[in-house]
Amino acid sequence: MITPLTPYPAALIKTQKTRTLLIADLHIGWEIALSQRGIYVPTQMPRLLRRLESIINKHKPEELLILGDVKHTVASAEIGEWRDVPDFFDELKQQIRKICIIRGNHDGNLEPLLPENVKILPATGITLGEVGFFHGHRWPSPTLLECKTLVMGHVHPVVAFRDPAGFRITRQVWVKASCSGTQLAETLLQKHKIKIRKNPEETLWKHYKIKPRTSQLFIMPSFNEFLGGKPLNKRKPGGSALERIVGPVLRLEAVDVENAETYLLDGTYIGTLDQLRTLS
Repeated sequence: MITPLTPYPAALIKTQKTRTLLIADLHIGWEIALSQRGIYVPTQMPRLLRRLESIINKHKPEELLILGDVKHTVASAEIGEWRDVPDFFDELKQQIRKICIIRGNHDGNLEPLLPENVKILPATGITLGEVGFFHGHRWPSPTLLECKTLVMGHVHPVVAFRDPAGFRITRQVWVKASCSGTQLAETLLQKHKIKIRKNPEETLWKHYKIKPRTSQLFIMPSFNEFLGGKPLNKRKPGGSALERIVGPVLRLEAVDVENAETYLLDGTYIGTLDQLRTLS
């Protein structure tokens, strides 16, 4: 149902009704943060747009779903974002009939920047077919647990490689981790201040009429390749790998981060995060 579109940081979701293109973390306006430090980079929005348009032209989706962080400024919007964000979506609206955005932590004051009919969805996520989607900076809705697969953004996952001479490179990756739906249900019910009676499964059914089916979690690479990220396979001396990962769900024992599988954008499997630790 969900297919990564190699070699892009994007995926295609197919249901009986529609084909939806999935991307995450555009961060339009990231150049502004550099300019405030005296580093001047021209806007890269047209490059992001051309890249996305090429995927749309090739795969012909009817809809686009963005897993948060459309813009870079967190709580407000800078002048450059007031120009680039509307231009970006005005162009996209000519090529794709429906655009939805799951709100991310960088999407404060996003509504005035968007053209009509671009829909903003809650950060707690949505289900599409048999897959649940959320940004990742907040807890997902318990209703997503009826899905076997969850997909999130927010992390900008990369892994680092260092050769014997000390030369270091990073590469964007997809991350696939095992996830215990029962353990996740227990935490989400507690976060919603719902008292667990007997066990999480029965309590989830009582309040939401669903059974926890979640068994795997995918973390999407950011669509904006300029962003970089904290290498997930780099461990601080004396610290754990989890300290380097953002997002409340990923800090739970319900998600097996250490043994998560990693894949380059071209689909190459490169090992688990634990196996890659010695290469960073």
